[in-house]
Amino acid sequence: MKLAFALFKYFPYGGLQRDCIKIAEECIKRGHSVDIFTLQAEGELPDGITQHLLPQKAQRNYKRYESFATQVAQLVSHGQYSGLIGFNKMPNLDVYYAADPCFAAKVVARNIFYRHAGRSRSFVAAEEAVFGAQSKTEILLISAREQQIFSQLYQTDDKRMHLLPPGIQKDRLAGADYQQRRTHKRHELGVDTPDIMLLMVGSGFKTKGLDRSLLAIAALPEAVRKRVKLFVVGQDNIKPFKRMAKSLGLSEQFYFLGGRADVADLLFAADLLLHPAYRENTGTVLLEAMAAQLPLLVSGVCGYSFHVAAAECGSVLHEPFSQQEMNAILEQMLGSSQREMWQENARKYIANNDVLSMPQRAVDIIEQVIS
Repeated sequence: MKLAFALFKYFPYGGLQRDCIKIAEECIKRGHSVDIFTLQAEGELPDGITQHLLPQKAQRNYKRYESFATQVAQLVSHGQYSGLIGFNKMPNLDVYYAADPCFAAKVVARNIFYRHAGRSRSFVAAEEAVFGAQSKTEILLISAREQQIFSQLYQTDDKRMHLLPPGIQKDRLAGADYQQRRTHKRHELGVDTPDIMLLMVGSGFKTKGLDRSLLAIAALPEAVRKRVKLFVVGQDNIKPFKRMAKSLGLSEQFYFLGGRADVADLLFAADLLLHPAYRENTGTVLLEAMAAQLPLLVSGVCGYSFHVAAAECGSVLHEPFSQQEMNAILEQMLGSSQREMWQENARKYIANNDVLSMPQRAVDIIEQVIS
């Protein structure tokens, strides 16, 4: 089959983007061809995937998204494609990969001006084109919680909704060379034996709660705080957080690494993953950290936080979020003797649960739908 994928923005280190590529590569492995249509792109796509860049001229982002969706639909209808798979919400999709949370649920909780703004109306219309009762789009979901929300708001036919297992990369699994790779990466980063290496991974630093992490580190007792080094991986505007770190006296302990290809080694090297997100549909990095046997401190809003609680390999913060609670639990975890227990619990959980097969299952459904 000749398949068209639609994605607003491509860059190598975004979670949605990585999922898109994993599914595309699985399609190619099975003998299908894949063209990816994007509104904007950074970095090279893997071999075998053809990219079509379709920039739009509208000033407002939502208008650019609308124009992009219309152009993609036209090109696909005339391009002899077997089907269109979308990774953002838009009309005319055969299959939609639902990485983003329900926008209509967000709108309901906001004021009347937000609800009736052009951006909100556009996003809700695109969402209804996928989840509405009249739609025929098949939906691939990665969050059972979001599946319930979409179903309640749109009365989506359950037969169109397919819940996928997680799909972390195999290189995140701690192997026989774990200790060697951990030691090497810590040395490369200048992390000495007494240092405590905290790690955050994910683009969208505000959403991921980087401000919350900085405040929690600043609240540590001085004897602990001076040993801490926070490494941040991802693509976003770091300037406001550098200013915040400076105001908290943490400039010398705050390291921004940008987008990285060596995330597995960074997970091995770290002592604790921080992910106090404000919102997070799933949070694949939580499972990646568990696979790397890295203890975690995460907010309960993360869709995959239940894995952390079930595995007993770290701490899940209560909702609504409390900065005081995070401060206290971070201090407790850094002084705890339970690290080896958390690591062993993570190892057992990953060994006994399917956390790898998302791309395979997604393509199984794509092949069933598009034939």
